[in-house]
Amino acid sequence: MALEWVVLGYAAGAEAVMVLLLTIPGLDGLRKGLVAVTRNLLKPFLSIVPFCLFLLMDIYWKYETRPSCESPGSCTPTEHLRHQKSMIKSQRNALLIASALLFYWLLFTVTRLVVQIEQLNQRVEKLKNQD
Repeated sequence: MALEWVVLGYAAGAEAVMVLLLTIPGLDGLRKGLVAVTRNLLKPFLSIVPFCLFLLMDIYWKYETRPSCESPGSCTPTEHLRHQKSMIKSQRNALLIASALLFYWLLFTVTRLVVQIEQLNQRVEKLKNQD
């Protein structure tokens, strides 16, 4: 199962880098190319949403089927430690899922806004040239 988390981490990282590159001021020359690349990657990156839902269901299933160590004598210290490590990993993975979904939404929104700004700038230039 570790491979899925690595793939999700790399995807979230790629989304974060693209959002960062689209929002850094002073990259106007590269921005058109970045917008084109980002717009082409938005549809493949949409597969992150069902993938995150699948991984979230996996976390939920692990949570529901975990051994209960509520009474003092029911678990050995080793089992109790394993249970705590599993909970920490699940929390970390839930944060990774949330960040991947957040970065996808940010990338989609920022790309849409950059395209709208470019279109508005073109309209302004057209109106300036007509007058």
